[in-house]
Amino acid sequence: MEDKRFEVALEYFRSKGWKPFPFQIKAWQQYLDGKSGLLNAPTGSGKTLALWFPVILSYILKHPEDWQKPRKNGIQIIWVSPLRALAQDIQLAMQEVCETVGLPWKVQVRNGDTDPKTRNQIKRNPPECLITTPETLHVLIAQKDHKRLFKNIEAVIVDEWHELVGNKRGVQVQLALSYIQAICPNKFKRWAISATLGNLKNAGEVLLGNKLPLNIVKAEIEKEIIIHSVYPDEIEKYPWTGHLGIRMLDKVIPIIEEGQSGLLFTNTRSQTEIWYQKIIEARPDWAGWVAMHHGSLDMKVRAWVENALHEGKLKLVVCTSSLDLGVDFRPVDRVIQVGSPKGVSRFMQRAGRAGHQPGLPSEAYFVPTNALELIEASALRNAIEDKDMESQSSPTLCYDVLIQFLVTLAVGEGFRPEEVYPIIKSTHAYEKLSSREMKWALDFITLGGESLSSYEDFRKVEIMEDGLYRVNNRKIAMKHRLSMGTIVSEASLKVKFKNGMYLGSVEEYFITKLKIGDRFFFAGRSLELLQIKDMSAIVKVSDKKSNNVVSWMGARMSLSSKLADKIRDILVEYNMGISNSEEVKQVLPILDLQSKLSIVPDKDQFLIESHQSKEGYHLFFYPFEGRMIHELMSAMVAYRISVSYPVSFSIAMNDYGFELLSDTYLDIEELLAEDLFTTKNMKEDILACVNESEMARRKFREIAGISGLVFQGYPGKPMTFKHIQSNSSLLFQVFETYDPDNLLLRQAQNEAINDQMEENKMFDALSKINNQKIEIRKPVQFTPFSFPIMVDRLSRTSISSESIEDRIAKIQAEFSVQD
Repeated sequence: MEDKRFEVALEYFRSKGWKPFPFQIKAWQQYLDGKSGLLNAPTGSGKTLALWFPVILSYILKHPEDWQKPRKNGIQIIWVSPLRALAQDIQLAMQEVCETVGLPWKVQVRNGDTDPKTRNQIKRNPPECLITTPETLHVLIAQKDHKRLFKNIEAVIVDEWHELVGNKRGVQVQLALSYIQAICPNKFKRWAISATLGNLKNAGEVLLGNKLPLNIVKAEIEKEIIIHSVYPDEIEKYPWTGHLGIRMLDKVIPIIEEGQSGLLFTNTRSQTEIWYQKIIEARPDWAGWVAMHHGSLDMKVRAWVENALHEGKLKLVVCTSSLDLGVDFRPVDRVIQVGSPKGVSRFMQRAGRAGHQPGLPSEAYFVPTNALELIEASALRNAIEDKDMESQSSPTLCYDVLIQFLVTLAVGEGFRPEEVYPIIKSTHAYEKLSSREMKWALDFITLGGESLSSYEDFRKVEIMEDGLYRVNNRKIAMKHRLSMGTIVSEASLKVKFKNGMYLGSVEEYFITKLKIGDRFFFAGRSLELLQIKDMSAIVKVSDKKSNNVVSWMGARMSLSSKLADKIRDILVEYNMGISNSEEVKQVLPILDLQSKLSIVPDKDQFLIESHQSKEGYHLFFYPFEGRMIHELMSAMVAYRISVSYPVSFSIAMNDYGFELLSDTYLDIEELLAEDLFTTKNMKEDILACVNESEMARRKFREIAGISGLVFQGYPGKPMTFKHIQSNSSLLFQVFETYDPDNLLLRQAQNEAINDQMEENKMFDALSKINNQKIEIRKPVQFTPFSFPIMVDRLSRTSISSESIEDRIAKIQAEFSVQD
């Protein structure tokens, strides 16, 4: 029996020839019953309507006779989206619903791109629905009369919660929700929307804090994802990293050709630039039909690409994760993934862009950049079938975000610590914040802490006679408003033509390697550097082609633990004589050769290979835990060996294992007797072997920016990277010397290691090794598993007139395995 409360919504669906899904009806029901919660549904299944309609239905129920009559309602709902690019499309979709059902509501966007006129208009005459970002929500809290703006709120809905819950932007959302709830006369509802998350319950609890009961609405929609792997003509027995998959271009062009529209996802911005360049070179007739989209391109260029996709004008967009999220455009025919996406959730998000409609399957083409990645394609398929998604853990006790928030409140209407402390404590991120830590934060914003009290710039907040904490200095308030947010990027230079036309931004470190007159490829053009002026690189288009593609310092993605587990399962099946997928059948020659020269390890085996070459003595270890864990583990193992033996190592790693190379022979059996992989003193040994102070110093630059210790600059006049770096380094030294108990210093030290260790993942990895049987093999030559690790080291450290390809070919020619 249909609920009469849903009548307007059902009529809307009928007018479109649709029928609501059970999860949509359940979301309407729970919302109208006054509940808060988390909606979990796949991309393209109608998530927005599941939570937009109950807001409308709730209003209709409160005004049954005159809900179609215009009135000044104030903001009824705040819709928080992590991407500005999403805002316009969500606004259009919501406004269309209002117009179709006859509801005279206004839906408006307020974010960093909103012009001053619209901002003032929103302030004077607020819309019923405000779409915003986490950062802009805090900007609104910093306004003097924000209590009036928020007083009628019925609900706050956070879109794409999986993109926020695991980082400091999610912490910002938690603080904003807790604060707005405290100043609102209504007890508003909190909902989040998430497509791909392994720990839904925990993610929901982070959203709701420690007060509200959690309700999860899960869409039981089978979103079929079909993976087509693209195979090379010949499988290399010795696959190696360093390729970009370009050798598969002749296989990819027909896939693009056969479809009406498509997205080609790469994992890095540099890879995006290279693939775009090579596709246009192969098919110059596609110029104007193929575009590029990544985070360093001019916002106007990205907006044009999104609109052109929406209008069906483009055949292909080569992109990074900048188009992972639900930027709304017509569904594309096909998604092409170049290289392993390294995570199940990331791949599902990308694949979901094809057939982005309820009920339609999503087809994705997987293009390996080396043959071993075909195993990852098979692992992806298995994980998707098992619905095995990655989990996201939420940061806690981020003192930099706390300090920023307290100054935000002081810039607005001011605050009283006794009122604000319980508000902060009610969030998941700060439920363990002690009164001593809160007092430290208050002293820090009013006095500058123990070491900065002599400097007026750091005494931002004044304590008024009535106990109110306020910022009274207009310059401090303006600087704070300009610096709000938790996204800290590498210092970048704008790339402009002489006429001022802006192309995008590149990191300062890349440009500083160039000389005037050098050419580089960026934003789809070959450019020549003319001069560097005022944080801008002035360029002109060059007639000569350049292979020097802009590169960014972003770390390489690491294999997720979910995907690593699935890969181990495939290796176990291989040892049992099972190959369930075409991808595994394709790589059987590689696995057979690995098995012949060494072993393919089972789940209960830990493989170590010892090999001597012209370079020296190689030890290869295979934990299968992903690049980031291997980076730490290799440093720790090298340190533990060096304690007992005078030896130096070169270290290399990939997602499957790591290498220690030395010029001294070391007996691996003797080394293992030293208990190399014990969990005892793990953290102490890691701190001893990595340059913790340098890692903490780099982390501190980010923390200093978020907490407002270092000003990033005014619009159009950013501080130089060197200036920001030297300021944050100086503060780091001051705290280390004169204020060692400073909580921001402690946070930098914790984040430097914990970010890489991913909570207890390192401990779990070592525990796993201790429960496995160690298998030592001494192959006569490099194995298919060790070869890519060795090549990774060569490609990073090689100083030679030979190309890396020529050197690899030489090494391969030395191999003498009989097939």
